[in-house]
Amino acid sequence: MIGGAPDWRDDESGFPAKTPRKIAMLGNHLPRQCGIATFTTDLSGAIAAEVSNADCFVVAMNDAGKRYAYPPRVRFEVAESEIASYRVAADFLNANTIDVVSVQHEYGIFGGKAGNYLLTLLRKLRMPIVTTVHTILGKPDSMQHRAMNEIARLSRRLVAMSAHGAALLHNVHGVPENKIDIIPHGIPSVPFASNNKKELGIEGKSVIFTFGLLSPDKGIEHVIDALPAILTRYPDTVYVVLGATHPHIKERHGETYRESLERRAQALGVESSMIFHNRFVSRGELVKFLSVADIYVTPYLNPEQSTSGTLAYAVGSGKAVISTPYLYARELLADGRGILVPWRDSQTIASVVVDLLSNDAKRLALCARAAVHGRGMLWPAVARRYLQSFDRACGRETSAPRIGQELPVRARHI
Repeated sequence: MIGGAPDWRDDESGFPAKTPRKIAMLGNHLPRQCGIATFTTDLSGAIAAEVSNADCFVVAMNDAGKRYAYPPRVRFEVAESEIASYRVAADFLNANTIDVVSVQHEYGIFGGKAGNYLLTLLRKLRMPIVTTVHTILGKPDSMQHRAMNEIARLSRRLVAMSAHGAALLHNVHGVPENKIDIIPHGIPSVPFASNNKKELGIEGKSVIFTFGLLSPDKGIEHVIDALPAILTRYPDTVYVVLGATHPHIKERHGETYRESLERRAQALGVESSMIFHNRFVSRGELVKFLSVADIYVTPYLNPEQSTSGTLAYAVGSGKAVISTPYLYARELLADGRGILVPWRDSQTIASVVVDLLSNDAKRLALCARAAVHGRGMLWPAVARRYLQSFDRACGRETSAPRIGQELPVRARHI
C-alpha cells in the first residue's frame, strides 16, 4: 500500500535497492511561472535530495516559442507547438538509458488538440512511464477523453492527488484501481516565525492571505466584498493577495482582473486594508508570507478543480483555512481541517473570518488538525511515495499494489 514506510536505505551504498537510479521528469520547470513548473521543480529536487546518488533530471516544456534560463537539472527543452520537438525529446530520452519517465500532465501545457502532441513522445519511449494527472475532468470532451485514455494506456502507473481524482480515472477512463497511486501534493516545511510580520510591515495585524497566479476564476472579489464587515469588528485586519497574473491571462487580457479588484477595494473603501504583491515569488518568500497568515482563503469558483497547490500548502502549513467547496477542498478539508463556505457568498466569508478571529481556541484547533495531516505532505515524504510508484512501474514489487484508500463507487466530477 502507498501509505507504507519501507526502508529506503537498504543497501550498503545508501541507495534504495529497488528504486530506479535514472529518472527523467517531463513538465514545466521554474523560472517558467505556473503551478506545474513549481511542482516539477520541487518534486525533482526532493527526489534528488532523498536519494543522493540518483540521477534525476528534467525535460522542460516551453510555451509559445519562449526560452527560459533553466538550471542545470533541465537537460532538454521541448517547444510546445512543434510536434517534431516531441519526437526529438523521445529520441533523447531513449538514448540516455532512462529507468523511468515521470510525466506531469496538464492538458494546456502540451501542443495539439487536448495536448495530444504528448502522445507522439510517449509512444516512442522504451522505458516505463508514470504520469501524474494534475487535472482530471468528470466530463471531458471527446478529444480530452481520447487523449487521457491513451495516456493511461501508455503509462505503467498513474498518480492522482486525491481519492476523487483516482475515482474519476477509474470511472471515467476505465483505469484499473491497482494501476493508480494516490500521492498528495507536496509542500515545503513552514516554520513558525512571529517576527516575520514586523519584517513584512504588518506587525500587529490579523492577516487574511491568498496566493497563487491570478485569474478570474479565483473569486478574490468575494473576499474583498467581505472586508467591510470584517473591518467593522476587527479594523486591524489586512488582506494580502500574493501572486502575479497568470501569464496566459496577461497575454490575452493584460491586468484587467487585478485592476478590477483594486477598483473594487477602492469603491468599498477598504483599499488601505489590502496589499497586492504583483509578482511570482520564490519558495523562501512564500514560506515567509505563509508563516504570518492567521487565516488562509481559497474562494475559487471552479467546482471541478481537481487539485490546488496553494490549498495544499496552506493546509500542510497548519493554517486556519476557509474555502469554497470545490471537490479537492472538500476532500482536503474534511474531518475538521478547514471550513467550507458557499460559492460567491461574501456574507458567510465575513461571518466565518470574524468567528475565527474572535475564537482563538477554535482557530488554533483548525490549525492543529491541518498541521497533523500536513506531515505526510512534506516533500521528503511525497518523494518517497513517488519512488515507490516508480519502483512499481519498473516491476520490482512482488505484491499487487493498491491505492492509498478505497475509491468511491461513483464520482461525477472534480
